[in-house]
Amino acid sequence: MASTLTPEYIAKLRSMTGAEKLRIASEMYWDARKVKAEELRLQHPEWTEEQVQQKVKEIFMFMVT
Repeated sequence: MASTLTPEYIAKLRSMTGAEKLRIASEMYWDARKVKAEELRLQHPEWTEEQVQQKVKEIFMFMVT
């Protein structure tokens, strides 16, 4: 990631409003949940959609940084 932190990229981030940053963070969060759900569907084709969504919920509920 450090290699993508060009001066132009940093300037763009600094120019964004808080609302813009929050919108992007929210989109990234929901995209990550979609990707995880797809991964689980591939790993567990026998699971129902409800089981997949429950597992995604559990995974994201207990994420730590």
